[in-house]
Amino acid sequence: MNILIMGIAGSGKGTMAEFIKEHYKIPHISSGEMFRESIRNKTPLGLLAKQYIDHGLLVPDDVTIQMVRDRIMQPDCDHGYLLDGFPRTMIQTGAFEKLIDDTNRELDKVINLNVGFEHLEKRITGRRLCKDCGSIYNIHNHRPKVEGVCDVCGGSLYQRSDDTTQQLEIRIKEYEHLTKPVIDFYIGKGDVIQIDASKEVPEVWNELKTNLEEIDDH
Repeated sequence: MNILIMGIAGSGKGTMAEFIKEHYKIPHISSGEMFRESIRNKTPLGLLAKQYIDHGLLVPDDVTIQMVRDRIMQPDCDHGYLLDGFPRTMIQTGAFEKLIDDTNRELDKVINLNVGFEHLEKRITGRRLCKDCGSIYNIHNHRPKVEGVCDVCGGSLYQRSDDTTQQLEIRIKEYEHLTKPVIDFYIGKGDVIQIDASKEVPEVWNELKTNLEEIDDH
């Protein structure tokens, strides 16, 4: 099954992606990880992307789309893939639609994770990360046993400088401006599964899995 997962930062994309990846045994292709892997492997596209990133610039769409093409044509995607973080804009969507037509890797479904502002604010502003192992906590619903200390490795917990209400408002405006048209495009094609991601993780996963299994059965 070929799936695109969408949702604003804090909607739980990473968590749901892990469930989908394990359930369907398909690779999770995160745009960020795709860049990091290409740079790590010093591929021609990775080295090109690094030049932009090192200068604080956005990687051009034509470089990104070629990376996506190269990635989804790898053998581990023969039985499906889960794409996360691309396409983000209508320009990228047009290029992606052409790519999947040309490569016979058409999407089966688009998942859209919906979360209201209040829930997002709690998730974002309450988030704490371990400096050593990267474990994630939340002061509202997933506290560490000892305040400020990671349960896993004992490392110090910190709050990211951009995990603020003000930055969340900026992200939402940007998401509404750039990415909502992409979701509307796929809604128009009848491809979108709308999921209420404000619920507890097991509930969200059960709803998502049920929807995907209905598609898989057809």
